[in-house]
Amino acid sequence: MLISLVIPCYNEEASLPLLNEALCSVRKELPDYRFELVYVDDGSKDKTLSILRDVCQKDADARYISFSRNFGKEAAIYAGLSESKGDLVAIMDADMQDPPSLIPEMLRIMNEGDYDVVATRRVDRKGEPKIRSFFARAFYRLINRMSDVEIVDGARDFRLMKRMVTDAVLNVSERQRFSKGIFGWVGFKTYWLEYQNVERAAGETKWSFWKLFKYAVEGVVAFTTVPLRIATFSGFFVSAAAFIYMLYYFIKAIFTQVWDDIPGYASTLTIVLFLGGIVLIALGILGEYIARTYMEVKNRPLYIVREQSEIKKRSGKKS
Repeated sequence: MLISLVIPCYNEEASLPLLNEALCSVRKELPDYRFELVYVDDGSKDKTLSILRDVCQKDADARYISFSRNFGKEAAIYAGLSESKGDLVAIMDADMQDPPSLIPEMLRIMNEGDYDVVATRRVDRKGEPKIRSFFARAFYRLINRMSDVEIVDGARDFRLMKRMVTDAVLNVSERQRFSKGIFGWVGFKTYWLEYQNVERAAGETKWSFWKLFKYAVEGVVAFTTVPLRIATFSGFFVSAAAFIYMLYYFIKAIFTQVWDDIPGYASTLTIVLFLGGIVLIALGILGEYIARTYMEVKNRPLYIVREQSEIKKRSGKKS
């Protein structure tokens, strides 16, 4: 049985030697399986591509794809899945936060249980900045309340999938991709393997707060239309409040016979700013969905390959 390991890489020159060593140990531990390592260089600016060339030259089971620029992790995952040939396909990060040592356990669970996917989730966020952990948990709570697709808190992209699951993920043709949501949307029977958070083996994280925020917005827009409904309900609420205030003003005027009050600049300004804010928020939400539609109808390719290794003939006994 052939297992494909899809490994997106972006500026991972420090982590790749450690990862390759760990993957060699895992493959020795599983002699009954054949492996192919599909590295995807997402436009790295360091020596990542040079290291991948060297790795793939020495390892007959490894090959790489290198993008013309940085297209993002989602594009790298899609490219790797498209190139994978295995009966089973796993996605894992190159920074060792997805421990290769879990692969034998994932295989055992899939073989012994009736599961199509063995996915991993972190049970804690040890080592992360507290503010980042707070916003991450808030995001999962928010999106699970708004979306029909369940996105498990702490879920990683690190998962082992049967071929039919991989094909289903590839058949989701949207350009603005949010893999965690796509995995949940396609369904299939999934086992969640929990593990303690592992910090990066080397190098620095590529996820800034701004990138995480954009990623979160992408996830919300991709899998729920609730924000549009919130904008609509806000409009109804403000309109109703204005109508009630108008009734109150006229009733008060009838009873007091006072029709001309002294102008209240502060209250007028507050109301105008409040209404303006509501309008801008509604327009912003609408704009996010329109922008997504705009990007989809362009139908640009998800990525452009600048260079890739040749596919080598494999040796070894089939299982």
